[in-house]
Amino acid sequence: MPPTARLPRRLSGFSWVDAAVAAAVLVTLYGVLRVGHGTTIAFNTHQNVRVDTDPARLPYDAARSLLRMFAALALSIVFTFVYAYAAAKSRRLERILLPALDILQSVPVLGFLTVAVTGFVALFPGSMLGLECAAIFAIFTSQAWNMTFGFYYALTSLPRELDELSRSFGFTRWMRFWKVEVPAGMIGLVWNGMMSFGGGWFFLVASEAISVDNQRYALPGVGSYAGAAIADGDLGKVGWAILAMAIMVIGVNFLFWRPLTAWAEKFKNEQSEASEVQRSVVLDVLRRSHWPQLLGRVLRPVGHGLSRAARVFGRDDRPLIVDRTRQRAGDVVFTLVAGGLIIWGLIDLGRYLYDRTGLGVFDEPLLLGLATLARVVVLVALATVVWVPIGVRIGFSPRLTRIAQPVVQVLASFPANFLFPLAVWFFLKTGLSIDVGGTLLMALGAQWYILFNTIAGAMAIPSDLREAMDDLGVTGWQRWRRLIIPGIFPSYVTGGITASGGAWNASIVSEVVTFGGTTLTATGLGAYIAKATEHGDHPHLIAGVAVMSLYVVGLNRLLWRRLYRLAETRFSL
Repeated sequence: MPPTARLPRRLSGFSWVDAAVAAAVLVTLYGVLRVGHGTTIAFNTHQNVRVDTDPARLPYDAARSLLRMFAALALSIVFTFVYAYAAAKSRRLERILLPALDILQSVPVLGFLTVAVTGFVALFPGSMLGLECAAIFAIFTSQAWNMTFGFYYALTSLPRELDELSRSFGFTRWMRFWKVEVPAGMIGLVWNGMMSFGGGWFFLVASEAISVDNQRYALPGVGSYAGAAIADGDLGKVGWAILAMAIMVIGVNFLFWRPLTAWAEKFKNEQSEASEVQRSVVLDVLRRSHWPQLLGRVLRPVGHGLSRAARVFGRDDRPLIVDRTRQRAGDVVFTLVAGGLIIWGLIDLGRYLYDRTGLGVFDEPLLLGLATLARVVVLVALATVVWVPIGVRIGFSPRLTRIAQPVVQVLASFPANFLFPLAVWFFLKTGLSIDVGGTLLMALGAQWYILFNTIAGAMAIPSDLREAMDDLGVTGWQRWRRLIIPGIFPSYVTGGITASGGAWNASIVSEVVTFGGTTLTATGLGAYIAKATEHGDHPHLIAGVAVMSLYVVGLNRLLWRRLYRLAETRFSL
């Protein structure tokens, strides 16, 4: 018997496609191992680090930045599943977790870094791994909130027929999560993940070049490279950083996000398939390869084992009618415990501030917060008017999506810091105040949340509903009022709330613009927090972050939460 006859039948059909996929995977693993080795070298935290801006180092720096971005994305996905599920499934936890999420998304990256650098450096003394973990954590804080809000909405607005399907088949909670809830929210999760990934690029400079307590830490990466080039006023090296960033964003979009968005089309809840669907060369190659099938066979016993082990979480048999008396008693106990802990923490924080600066430390940030609030409101309003129609047009056209996706991804991922040289030159040349120009820089990091969520909402509208509107001849404003606005409204609310929080966060890097020896500072809360962080002024930093959190939570409670409830009750497909 010839040797080929003894090969398993499933291997006999292997072709050049399988060889190419295997080679790509091996090269990727080798690159991760080579780049990852640099994260564990020794590091002296008592030295200010000078970043090497030789353009020849850019490929290695780009690989280090990519590794951090994907590590933060993986952490964000795990956080999204756990946090959003807990908030959606527990009415009591929801009352704490959602306001906490509002606060977390408003806390600036620099505010997280102040604590993260100290903690991780102490956890890994003398090793670069401590700074790497701090940088990954900072990028995570710019990615996770948008994804969590989007997945929380998907869980709370699950179509009734899917809920009944899970109950009638007696799914376990584990099966319901992976077979029903994750697929129902997959389109929004992918698009929000893509937007969150872009948000990580936006704060790359702040994450890799860290200045805390008058001590400067820097990691190899495109962000720190660009930050050093900007500080030196070297436009040529800034141009190299921009080119490297553009190549990375386009490459990640082609190799990772476009295949994911095309694959996510299978989760659209519709009765008839659209005439045009998204395509991806990478996804087509993977589908022609035998490796996914073999990997599925290898991992199938692991999946069955996890499914059996997850039976301890119980079945999807929550009662539709609850005992109101027991519910009220539980609410009272939960409120007393949670409220007591929160009050105790606030009292302790108040004592800390009172002993060091006095409670008058809140006066200045409260006034400065009004200026930043005005910029946030203007930004969200203009982004809604401009990007919602464009997002609907892109989401309704797979062909246009293929063209627009990489363009939008590049624009959304472009760090505002890279434009600081041009911004400083433009502001000085035209006499435009940084108080006005800061709003434009904030928009570079926040407006895209509205666009991406609108695209995801438009893509999730079933094709049969759009075809029914076409058959009935419904066009113009009637089409918007009857189909488009109800269809995209839940996704728009998710985009609005994250754009608002992202704008507050972006104010940290947009209200203080530096290039070479020139620094322009806007009047606002973002500049206040940036200054306190740079000088290691913890009382003023805490006061600034607390006031920013107060503004964000207040705006969310007065506006966005009410729109969320409206989306859940009236505009759920």
